[in-house]
Amino acid sequence: MGSVVVLGIESSCDETGAGLVRDGRLLGHAVASSMDEHARYGGVVPEIAARAHVHALTPVVRRALDEAGLRMSDIGAVAVTTGPGLSGALQVGLAGAKSLAYALDVPLHGVHHLAGHVAADTLEHGPLPDPCVVLIVSGGHTSLLLVRDLARDPIVHLGDTLDDAAGECFDKVARVFGLPYPGGPAVDRAARDGDPAAVAFPRPLTGPRDAPYDFSFSGLKTAAARWAEGHARAGRELPVADGAAALQEAVADVLTRKAVTACRAHGVGTLVVVGGVAANSRVRALAEERCGAAGIELRVPPLRLCTDNGAMIAAVGDLLVRAGAEAAPLDVSIDPSAPLEFAALQPRGRAAG
Repeated sequence: MGSVVVLGIESSCDETGAGLVRDGRLLGHAVASSMDEHARYGGVVPEIAARAHVHALTPVVRRALDEAGLRMSDIGAVAVTTGPGLSGALQVGLAGAKSLAYALDVPLHGVHHLAGHVAADTLEHGPLPDPCVVLIVSGGHTSLLLVRDLARDPIVHLGDTLDDAAGECFDKVARVFGLPYPGGPAVDRAARDGDPAAVAFPRPLTGPRDAPYDFSFSGLKTAAARWAEGHARAGRELPVADGAAALQEAVADVLTRKAVTACRAHGVGTLVVVGGVAANSRVRALAEERCGAAGIELRVPPLRLCTDNGAMIAAVGDLLVRAGAEAAPLDVSIDPSAPLEFAALQPRGRAAG
């Protein structure tokens, strides 16, 4: 198949993203966030997110095209997140993608949101080495994966979170600490002035009998809440900076320790860290330090590609198109709780190509 411009559309949560990719190169992308509208509720409200996507979708696609210097007629394929995510939010993106694919008479590809996060790194650092270990850390997901050919091969789960993801832990503890939503960036900022050794927070699932690659952040969240409550009961002022630094250190320690162990155990020389929490400064620094010591190459996408965006979905679409993957039927539907098995989500459980 010749060189094709792939439009990617992402609308699984509170960001509406559009990106344009051709042959592994990002041509243009735009993102609109409804974050501010959710902030006063302390979390994402699905109805508000879906309504915001309706308003943002067309302008975001136009902005991406303008940035790339392209016209609508230049689009040769459309890729869209069909899961996992918020049902109403996913429906908006899929409806828009179907309309464009139908109107332009081009193939449509349904893409797994988390495969998008993995592919985001290829836009900065080129093709993923086969194999590589990928640590996905976002608001709702924490997973360690063994990835071979992203467009053709099944994705192997080495471990997943058993309860709260790392991002959820940050959001929930930030609220207890009196920090604004979203919690991840707020904890990162507060931690700059704190001492990471000030509070002895637990390192969940790191004992000799624990599952080596699974995660659990619920107990850490509870420990941080208890610590804050203890200060409140005693009428003492909460040392927020110390609490944030210690919390961030605990999360970064567990994530990077397990990721490096997985690389060593599977004889893999490259670790890719992706997702919104990959933007956390301590997670990045500790990953660099530990990968350096273990002789493992670390790849982390730039900050703008860590959070949800359309470029990452276009990147998966581009890989699928170049691999000659079968397009999705126009009646493809969303799968809000889709397991990550293949990069393409059409229909459930079927391989791409």
